[in-house]
Amino acid sequence: MPEIDGMLVEVMTISGARGASLVDWTSGLALAVAGEGPGGDHAHGAADVAELARVVMLQPSFADPLADDPGAEDVIVSTPDRYHLIRFLTAGFDARLLLHLQLDRAAGNLALARRQLAVAAEGLAADR
Repeated sequence: MPEIDGMLVEVMTISGARGASLVDWTSGLALAVAGEGPGGDHAHGAADVAELARVVMLQPSFADPLADDPGAEDVIVSTPDRYHLIRFLTAGFDARLLLHLQLDRAAGNLALARRQLAVAAEGLAADR
C-alpha cells in the first residue's frame, strides 16, 4: 500500500489537481483516495467513474482490431469547472484498476496533466 499512497501524493502535485483516486472499475470501489472527492464523496464518485469505465472498456468500438490491446488508455470528461481524467492501468492484475484525477480547469493544464498521470500509472504498474 505504501507505493499506492506515494503514487497518489505524486498525482496530487499535478498543477490544478483537486482530488485523485485508485478505483477498481469492476466493483466500483475506491481503493485509495487523496484530496477532494467528486461532489465531496469519493465512494459515490468511484462508483460513477467505474460505471463510465465499464461502458468504455466493454465496447469493442474503442479497441484497435488489428492490435492485441485492451482498448482505451484514458478517458477525459470536461465539466464547466473541472476535467476528470480516467487512466486505465493495464499491467497484470491491475488491468481492472484505474486512476481518476479531478483537475481544476482554471489552474491546470490538461495536456500536461494527462502525461503526468500516465507516468504515475506506469510507475505504479512497474512496482507490481
